[in-house]
Amino acid sequence: MATHLDMTALDRLREAAGPGGWSDDPDRLASKLTDWRNQKTGVSPLLLLPRDTETLARIVKIANETGTPLVPQGGNTGLVGAGVPEEDGAAVLVSMDRMNRIRALDAPGFTVIAEAGVVLETLHKAAEDADCMFPLSLGAKGSATIGGLISTNAGGVQVLRYGNMRAQVIGLEAVLPDGSILDQLTPLRKDNTGYDIKQLLIGAEGTLGFVTAASLRLVPAPREVATAFVALADPHAALTLLARLKAATGDNVDSFELIPRHGLDLVLQHIPGARDPLSAPYPWYVLVEVTSAMAGETQRQALETALAAAFEDGLVVDAALAENRTQGLDFWRLREELPEAERLDGPSIKHDVSVPVSDMPRFMEEATRIIEADWPGTQVMAFGHLGDGNVHYNVKTAEPGPRTELMARRYELSEQVYDIVARYGGSISAEHGIGTSKAKTLARLGNPAKLAAMRAVKAALDPNGIMNPGKIFV
Repeated sequence: MATHLDMTALDRLREAAGPGGWSDDPDRLASKLTDWRNQKTGVSPLLLLPRDTETLARIVKIANETGTPLVPQGGNTGLVGAGVPEEDGAAVLVSMDRMNRIRALDAPGFTVIAEAGVVLETLHKAAEDADCMFPLSLGAKGSATIGGLISTNAGGVQVLRYGNMRAQVIGLEAVLPDGSILDQLTPLRKDNTGYDIKQLLIGAEGTLGFVTAASLRLVPAPREVATAFVALADPHAALTLLARLKAATGDNVDSFELIPRHGLDLVLQHIPGARDPLSAPYPWYVLVEVTSAMAGETQRQALETALAAAFEDGLVVDAALAENRTQGLDFWRLREELPEAERLDGPSIKHDVSVPVSDMPRFMEEATRIIEADWPGTQVMAFGHLGDGNVHYNVKTAEPGPRTELMARRYELSEQVYDIVARYGGSISAEHGIGTSKAKTLARLGNPAKLAAMRAVKAALDPNGIMNPGKIFV
């Protein structure tokens, strides 16, 4: 293993982490050195597992003094390589696994203070037990952690109504690159005392410090949930339907997820127990969920009436309305398991992109026509959060398998996709971040003034460059 790390520095870091706070066991490290997609594997001589903020602050102070690079890691469910060290073995991996307490939950104030290592599903359960809801969910909820979600400014399936992770963060605690502790954890709804430093850390992918805990907003638990699986002709019809449903339900549409038929086919093929809710195949589907904090059947009735009208107008070709929450969860499984089904089918070239909402159907048509023509034998898999202008635009071959030739040219293909996104005034990363996989593209297509400001902030807060080197910037 090639490493440039000073052994004395490593000894000091072990001592600071304390008993049970570190490991250099190759087997234990191995599970944390490869990303979820199995496309990036890094090297590190040491895993640190701080138990609290003060311990982490001591670790970071030593790292800053000795010039030892640190790589923060949450649930290791990221898709751009940000939570995995590089191959040179010149960084220490810091996992937030042990910082996993929910410190406080204030149901009347609709806030919760959770440490960085709290798993999203655990937070959902704690909020539910308090008759509240944490309004952010995604397929990796069983392993994604709060710190990782904040560091990537994650989105998920409820952004349409509640916003991304940035909108859920009220206060933040973090360890900055010099080892000092930023304490903005107090859940104040209003605080105009100068720069809001915590906002810099949200979406910074660990390049400006460690998120250790956050005050997060909760919302009232829904009393009514109506879920429908709807078939339609194309994304244009889907966008028109969304506008109708938002009007019909009083803007209570929580989620509106677009799914192509070949995506549903992959789920039915690879995920045991998955069933098609409809009796015949259709080219496109949307999964719609409408909720209300008020008890009653008004939202279900509104959804059913709006879908019936859309059917009469030829906008909808078929639909299934969940009869109960269990059936609704079965519908959701078809969407949430799609990335796993795609992975089981073989590697694909993934793009997490956004364009203005009204342009999304046109973008999907144009980009798919160009890519499938210029790359014979490929098939575009576009799915996701149509209502907020974000789709996961993935490319694979029509046949399953290793797809070695296609994957060898993934950078070339991705740059073509990103050029089309740029023409639409879109973003190369809607919710997954930049990491290492998009750093070159950001340097090429990013706004120069914004990039200069980002580099200036990085240099000011982390002059020794110890925080997550190699990520975001090239």
